[in-house]
Amino acid sequence: MRKIFFLAAALALVSCGKVAHEDYCSFVNPKIGTGGHGHVFVGANVPFGLVQLGPTSIPEDWDWCSGYHDSDSTVIGFSHTHLSGTGIGDLFDVTVMPVIGPTAAERSGACSYALRSQEVCEPGYYSVPLERFGILAEMTATSRVGIHRYTFPASEDATLVFDLVNGGCWDEVTDAGFQLVRNEEGQVTAIGGYRFSSGWASDQKIFFWAEVSRPASAFPTLGEGKYGYFKLGHTDEGEQVLVKVALSPVSVEGARANMAAELPGWDFDATRKAAREAWNQELGKVQVETSDVDRKTVFYTALYHTMIAPSVFNDVNSDFQNYTTWSLWDTYRAAMPLATILHPEKINDFVKTFYHIYKEQGDLPVWHLMGNETDCMVGNPGTIAFADFIIKGFDAGIPADDLIKAMVDTDQRDDRGLDLLHEYGYIPADLYREAVGNDLEYAIADAALANAAAFLGYPEVEAKYREQSRSYRHYWDPETRFLRGRKTDGSFTESFNPFAPEQGNHDYTEGNAWQYRYLVPQDVEGLTELFGGRESMVAALDTLFSVSSELEGEAPPDISGLIGQYAHGNEPSHHIIYLYSMLGEPAKAAARLRQVYDQMYFNDVEGLSGNEDVGQMSAWYVLSAMGFYQVEPASTRFWFGLPIFPEMKVRVAGGDLVIKAHGPLDGSIASVKLNGKPYDKPYIDYADIVAGGVLEYTLERI
Repeated sequence: MRKIFFLAAALALVSCGKVAHEDYCSFVNPKIGTGGHGHVFVGANVPFGLVQLGPTSIPEDWDWCSGYHDSDSTVIGFSHTHLSGTGIGDLFDVTVMPVIGPTAAERSGACSYALRSQEVCEPGYYSVPLERFGILAEMTATSRVGIHRYTFPASEDATLVFDLVNGGCWDEVTDAGFQLVRNEEGQVTAIGGYRFSSGWASDQKIFFWAEVSRPASAFPTLGEGKYGYFKLGHTDEGEQVLVKVALSPVSVEGARANMAAELPGWDFDATRKAAREAWNQELGKVQVETSDVDRKTVFYTALYHTMIAPSVFNDVNSDFQNYTTWSLWDTYRAAMPLATILHPEKINDFVKTFYHIYKEQGDLPVWHLMGNETDCMVGNPGTIAFADFIIKGFDAGIPADDLIKAMVDTDQRDDRGLDLLHEYGYIPADLYREAVGNDLEYAIADAALANAAAFLGYPEVEAKYREQSRSYRHYWDPETRFLRGRKTDGSFTESFNPFAPEQGNHDYTEGNAWQYRYLVPQDVEGLTELFGGRESMVAALDTLFSVSSELEGEAPPDISGLIGQYAHGNEPSHHIIYLYSMLGEPAKAAARLRQVYDQMYFNDVEGLSGNEDVGQMSAWYVLSAMGFYQVEPASTRFWFGLPIFPEMKVRVAGGDLVIKAHGPLDGSIASVKLNGKPYDKPYIDYADIVAGGVLEYTLERI
C-alpha cells in the first residue's frame, strides 16, 4: 500500500473566528481517491470556490470524470473548472497549457507527460513539471480567480495555449470566442472571452478575463476562433510567467470585476499562502487528537473533500452567495446535515439558492450544475435537503407559505414518474424504469416535506405527505420479505433475484434488492412491522452483512465497497448500519462501523470504496467520526454509532462541542454524558450539538 439560524453573534463566531493555529493542511492528502473509482479533483482551489484549477488528462473514460486519475500522467492543459467524485464528466472550462516549439501550431501538439515523482498536491496549491517542454507548472487560486506560474527554459518559441474547445467527450462547445486587449504597440495584454457548451449541463455558459504578466507579440487562433496562442516568444532560462484567469457566470465584465476584487496584484506566493490559510480556517473547525497519523490524514482529507463543492456561482457584486454543483441524491444523506453543523453561516444562502432555482424552473433542484438542471438520479432530493434546513431553523427570511409551496410544487410535477405515483399510489414497474428506486426516494422526500410542514404549522400538508411517504409498502413482498417491483395489475415482476441489479425493468437504481430492502429511513418503525418485529429485522440486517458479496448479472461499478451485500461505495447503503442503533443494538452497529472505518477509508490513492460523489462519501466518515449520524430525512436526531478518535473539538454555532471517548475505540458505546449529566437517548438532538458543551462516550468491549 502506498502512503502518500441562530443568533447573528453565534454565526459570526463561526464565520469570523481566528485563523487556526495548527497547520491542518499538512494532514490532507489530495491523492486519496485518485485511484480506483474515487474520481476526486486534484488541483488548486479554496473552500467552496468557483475556480477549481488543475490538470486535465487525455483519457475520456469514466474514471477520468474529474480530469485526473492516478494511473495516467498525461496533461493537455490546466482547466479552471472540474468536478469531484461524480459518475459523469463535464466542465474543464478555459484550459491553459504552456508549450515550447512548433508543437503549439496544432492542438494535437499541446500535451505532455507530467513528472508525477515531483508533483506537489496540497490544499490551495498544485505544481508539476511538464516533461516534454521542461516547464514547471504551478497554480493557486482565490474563490473566482486562478493564478498560474510557469517557469520556462531558455527558448525562442514559448507560447501559452488558451483552449476553449476542451471538454473531451463530456460536452460539445456551442459557441466560444476571445476578446483581445492590446497596448499602444499592438501587443496583447489581456484576454476576455466566453465558452458556451452542451453536455451534462445542457446550456452551460462561462465567461472569463485573463491577464498575463508580460504581453504577447501575437495571438493567432484556430478552430473558428476557439483555440488561441498567446505568443511569448523569447524566454530566458528560469524565467517565470504568470497568468491570472477570473471566471464569471454572468459576463466578461463580471469576470474582470471579480479579478479586480479578489486578485488585483501578481503576488503568487501571497495568494498561495492565503489559500492555505483559508483551508486551515475551515479544516480547523474540527480538531482531532490521535497518535495515528494515517487515520488523522484520512479524516482531514475527508473533511477537505466535503468543501470542494457546492461552489459559489455568482459575481462579487451579487446580493447573496449563489451556489452550484448540487449532487443532492448523494449529499442529502450526510454532507448537507454536516454543513448545518459546521457551516451554519452558509445555510441561509443555500436556502436562497434552492428557492432561486425553484422560481426559475418550477421545482427544487435535483442535480443542478452551472445554472442547469440535469435531473440526474431519482426522487426529489432537493426537497429533502431544503426541508432539513428549514426544521433546523434556517429560512433565509422566505415566508413559510413560499417555503411550503416550493416543496409541494416540486411534488406536483408530472414528470420523472411523479404522474404515475400520483395516479397509482406507487410507480408501476412495468411502466417506468427503476420504479422501486424512484418511488422509495420520493417517499423519503415526502416524509421530509411532512416534517417541514409540521415544523411550519401546516397540518393538512403534513397529513397528506405523511401518508404518501408510506408508498414503499406497495412493494413489500411478504413471501420473499424484499421490496420488489410491482406492476399495474398488482403482480410482482418476474424471476426475482436479489443479487441481480438489473431485476425486472431495472427496478432499482445503482443497486439490487438487498440494498433497497432497507431504504426506508423515514419509517423504520413501519419497516420493522413488515419484517415481523424488531428481532426479525435485526436478523435480516445480520444476513445482509453475511451473505455472499457476489453480484449476478450486469452489475454497475457503483455497487462497490461490499460487506456481504451492504455496499458502502454507493449512497443507498449509507444509513443502514445505523438501523442497528435505532433497533436497540448499538454493539452490532459499532462492530460494523469499525469494519467500515478500517476497510473502506485509508491513506492511499485507492482509499475510497466508491465515487466521492461531491463530498458524500467523505461526509459519512466525518459525521460518523463524531460518533453520530442523521438517518431520518429532515430530522434533528443524530443516532449514536462509534467515535473514531479519543477526543475531538468541533466548532459549532454555540462555541465548541468537545467530544470525548473513554475506553476502547474498537468497543461499543455503553453510556453517554452531555455536560456531565447522563444522556439517556440513543441519539443526540441537533440543538444539543450546535449549543456546544462536552459530549462524553463511555465505551466497553463488545
